[in-house]
Amino acid sequence: MEQLLHYVWKHRLFPLEPLVTTDGQVVEVIDVGLHNTNAGPDFFNAKVKIGGVLWVGNVEIHMRASDWRRHGHPNDAAYNNVVLHVVENADEQALTSCGDRPPTLVLPIPESVERNYAQLSMTEDYPRCWPIIPQVSALTVHSWMSALLCERLEQRAGRCINWLKSVEGDWERTLFIALARNFGFGVNGDAFEMWGSRMPLYAAAKHRDNLFQLEALFLGSAGLLNADAVSPSMRETARADAYLIGLQKEWNYLKHKFQLPDEMDYNMWRYLRLRPQNFPHLRIAQLAYLYHRRTADFAHLLKANTREDIHAALDTDTSDYWQAHYLFGQPAQKPVSRHLSAATRDLVIVNTVCPMLFAHGKEHNNEDETAKALSLLETLRAERNNILRLWQRCGIRVETAADSQALIQLKREYCDKHECLRCRFGYEYMKRT
Repeated sequence: MEQLLHYVWKHRLFPLEPLVTTDGQVVEVIDVGLHNTNAGPDFFNAKVKIGGVLWVGNVEIHMRASDWRRHGHPNDAAYNNVVLHVVENADEQALTSCGDRPPTLVLPIPESVERNYAQLSMTEDYPRCWPIIPQVSALTVHSWMSALLCERLEQRAGRCINWLKSVEGDWERTLFIALARNFGFGVNGDAFEMWGSRMPLYAAAKHRDNLFQLEALFLGSAGLLNADAVSPSMRETARADAYLIGLQKEWNYLKHKFQLPDEMDYNMWRYLRLRPQNFPHLRIAQLAYLYHRRTADFAHLLKANTREDIHAALDTDTSDYWQAHYLFGQPAQKPVSRHLSAATRDLVIVNTVCPMLFAHGKEHNNEDETAKALSLLETLRAERNNILRLWQRCGIRVETAADSQALIQLKREYCDKHECLRCRFGYEYMKRT
């Protein structure tokens, strides 16, 4: 319940009677300070008048004053600048490592706050705060959705920056890893990311004009040229597949030529409940074509200004073999779509292009690029799933990918983690009396 006390202090939900320390000094809160979610005191740079004297410093909050000692604060110099100890139960006097005794304020949690928090915590409905959503002002909804969208882009751009560091600042390789992960479409995302990180692009660059050799490198490094990388019932026909045999020979030659590391374990790839068009063989063949075509390089995507430009850059094709196969040794019953659908390309823009643009803009202090990432999301249709439909039923308009990405962030980082006290919709719910 300590987080509730944090909430009461942060939002100044103070009782009507004057605030008084345990030793009788009147407390006037001028500024509650900046909430600290990391190590150290709970609120930095608060401004409070205690007994008529203005103090500027930190505030520490505990349910019981004795938690100060139990948490080891008497031996931690980081707490020497605490000017007020806020508690619900003053069972002990706090003592700093320099011998000071910060004043203690007993702050009760309002009954309505406890009740509302209990309702949010216990309900199994989603979203939990649905009763108050229709009453929330359009301005509050818009500002919170905008903040959530920026938070999501910051988070996803952070992943791109981590990839960038792992490849020593190479943006092209970073984009390749990001694209690869996106082509995993959830189920194979981790395997595709590992493959993209391991993929020897220095070798592929020397054979970029030869699609067959690129397929050999791409599929070979993924471990998918092993005939056993299909179901047992198909292995005999796969081993006799002339195209697979040719790719295997080419892979062995290129592997020896460039002294490439061993391929991935094919058991890492998943097929269960996947639509055939999402099988890793076909998706990697499409990536090989994109790399061969050279339109999806990072430099091209930086210059693209519209959804249509990026769609054209992401238009895939494959070699003739993949027009009739999803796997080696088993012809498809009907022609295979070699191209990414418009909806799939929109997903690639949302999950790869926009985070990469945002990350590049942040790294180079280029506000035009970060703004372009945001505006691109506003030109794309919203994803469709049950989560978004539930929010729509509550009265939230979900029209663009900017809206849907904001609500996905809300669910994953707030609703799923029961972080209602950090949510602006949760704040509106908690205000109810």
